[in-house]
Amino acid sequence: MSEFKKNKKEAGREKMEFERVGRQDLVAAQSAEDADGIIEISLRPSKINEFIGQENLKENLSIALQAAKKRKEPLEHVLLSGPPGLGKTTLAHIMAHEMGAKITATSGPAIERAGDLVGILTNLQEGDILFIDEIHRLSKVVEEFVYPAMEDYKIDFTVDKGPYAKTIKFPLKHFTLIGATTRQGLLSSPLRDRFGVSFHLDFYEPEDLMKIIERSAKLLSISLSEEAALVLARSSRGTPRIANKLLRRVRDYAQVKSHATIDTVVIHKALEGQGIDKTGLDTLDRKVLSAIIEIYDGGPVGVDSLAATLNEEVDTVVDVVEPFLLKNGYLKRTSRGREATEKAYAHIKNTLPARSKPDLFSPKK
Repeated sequence: MSEFKKNKKEAGREKMEFERVGRQDLVAAQSAEDADGIIEISLRPSKINEFIGQENLKENLSIALQAAKKRKEPLEHVLLSGPPGLGKTTLAHIMAHEMGAKITATSGPAIERAGDLVGILTNLQEGDILFIDEIHRLSKVVEEFVYPAMEDYKIDFTVDKGPYAKTIKFPLKHFTLIGATTRQGLLSSPLRDRFGVSFHLDFYEPEDLMKIIERSAKLLSISLSEEAALVLARSSRGTPRIANKLLRRVRDYAQVKSHATIDTVVIHKALEGQGIDKTGLDTLDRKVLSAIIEIYDGGPVGVDSLAATLNEEVDTVVDVVEPFLLKNGYLKRTSRGREATEKAYAHIKNTLPARSKPDLFSPKK
């Protein structure tokens, strides 16, 4: 065998081995994500009285559910809005459980054509629930099919084209549409107005998150002290999904380091390894604040320029980072752009820029 053919054969074997190992890594990573997803679903409450926090929403939702059950009617169409991870999907499944209805879940980007939606709607039975996550991302063509389906429980589709075109009306069973969105402002007015009930979910207080963490720890058989639960709650960005995710990562750390009980020391060490500080700010949060303070002298700066500086997507900054920073007073959104607050300077341990205007952080007279 020539040296060239020998080297080519060896290279082929190395390539096959590399692809085999790459596939194994990909499968392992996918399996870990799937396992986390299964655990996340198992931690979700199934009844309205098991749902922790959002007390005003729970009260109004309970009234709507009880009224619909007394009238023996399907629940009105419901719109759930708020930042990611606050429980919109969980509430949709709770509503289905409370109404004893079957739920079909999809998302706005998944419904690419009107035909996809027609197929889903025609398979719904009386009282069934259709849950559309990220409903603000529905295309305009698909949205046109949603209007008569929500209002008149029928869909209109056109057969043939030109002078032979005709519209056929197809009746639907009375169903409930539950829409979830992180960007309510992007919903068109005709779609938003067709929802009979609208709820907004806000960030959770540490006390409520502490209860969620204690409940999840019990379900996962984790020994967690009360002080540790509170520390973890304060580091969870006011979001139950993040609280449960951090609890699982802390559990991993405690198991590897052979800690029988998770206390505050274990929590701090585990969170430090995840790049999360005591206030719940992660690496990306601090990068955003540092960029505004150090590169743009505290702002104002446009979100497009900020995202380009960080090499991040604009949607990531707007949907993931900004809500928590705005809510907790680290950031201000003005007509000219984003500005860092005095609290952000204190957290990043920087002094105010010399050129800052006197009234930027000083109290108004």
